[in-house]
Amino acid sequence: LKMSAMLETPELPAVFDGVKLAAVAAVLYVIVRCLNLKSPTAPPELIYQDSALARFLLKSCPLLTKEYVPPLIWGKSGHIQTALYGKMGRVRSPHPYGLRKYLTMPDGATATFDLFEPQSEHCIGEDVTMVICPGIANHSEKQYIRTFVDYAQKNGYRCAVLNHLGALPNIELTSPRMFTYGCTWEFGAMVNYIKKTYPQTQLVVVGFSLGGNIVCKYLGETQANQERVLCCVSVCQGYSALRAQETFMQWDQCRRFYNFLMADNMKKIILSHRQVLFGDNMKKPQSLSDADLSKLYTATSLMQIDDNVMRKFHGYSSLKEYYEEESCLHYLHRIYVPLLLVNAADDPLVHESLLSIPRALSEKRENVMHVLPLHGGHLGFFEGSVLFPEPLTWMDKLVVQYANAICQWEKTKSHCSDTEQAVSGQE
Repeated sequence: LKMSAMLETPELPAVFDGVKLAAVAAVLYVIVRCLNLKSPTAPPELIYQDSALARFLLKSCPLLTKEYVPPLIWGKSGHIQTALYGKMGRVRSPHPYGLRKYLTMPDGATATFDLFEPQSEHCIGEDVTMVICPGIANHSEKQYIRTFVDYAQKNGYRCAVLNHLGALPNIELTSPRMFTYGCTWEFGAMVNYIKKTYPQTQLVVVGFSLGGNIVCKYLGETQANQERVLCCVSVCQGYSALRAQETFMQWDQCRRFYNFLMADNMKKIILSHRQVLFGDNMKKPQSLSDADLSKLYTATSLMQIDDNVMRKFHGYSSLKEYYEEESCLHYLHRIYVPLLLVNAADDPLVHESLLSIPRALSEKRENVMHVLPLHGGHLGFFEGSVLFPEPLTWMDKLVVQYANAICQWEKTKSHCSDTEQAVSGQE
């Protein structure tokens, strides 16, 4: 009887219940940590010089001083924001209608871009064109680009979107060269076409990720490139490929994993053009060989691909030289138009050490503002109440709001200048 009484005691089930409770608590802890649920929502950190322009922007762009509130359940995780952008692009993305333009480059390459006309009058009643450079291996058909273009059109902007050389699956290469990290030739050709075709238009320059590097480098290469440019916006770029190279090989924030995924995508794009790039073509770079093609098959990082293939399109002797010359880092201080540099503090692709570059520039130059929200990931910046994100992102709204403010600023300056001339003429 004593033995059976001992077996019937509820102590053993209680132990199991305790283990279950501990397991549930552990899972919840991991979820809270992974989803970063304890992270607060806050307005973005702003780094800028106190100036008339900065004060006008703070007054005219509410998103700069308002809290960015990502979706409650997953929006505070930079990884999920980045993964959703990478896999899904955007939700319910529109299909804006554009005309594809083809430009023949001096080396025989065929640059393409898509042109979208405005769907309403611009807020200042002027002709303004956004010239847009997408992220790595991206083009005008990507959902995040379509969503942004549709929103910009509805706000009165004409949009020209560069298709990176070799990125569109249905467009064949016409020379043995693809887009690279900082080659500005195709973007420059697109801008020149817009300037020539629309002599009255003014330009807003926009670059996403790798595109941010290209547009900043383009503007800084020569003062003539800044003519008729109202402002420039760069979103989620890394500023220095040389400094980013080391961080991109680290497992911290899963960067090495992202590196592998991006390298795999690049391999597929390059191999889809292997006949032109690696075939028996007298025009191909002499240093590009069958050995490079073999190394491409085994590459597991962007750096290996850049070293074996990408740098050779422009004849760089080393990977270091390629990254040094193609980064916008050495051109940023030559940009004199208003410049908005946007990054997310939880971007898993851009190491926090790289953010010292835009911070230092913003602390010295009155035309530069660095915007750093706590959340957003890499080109995510989704908004939404609990679970489902909205079609428009915080990023889409901020770029258009900033561009509108700059247009108003320029119009105000022009009006004041005309008034001063009239007064001096009467005197």
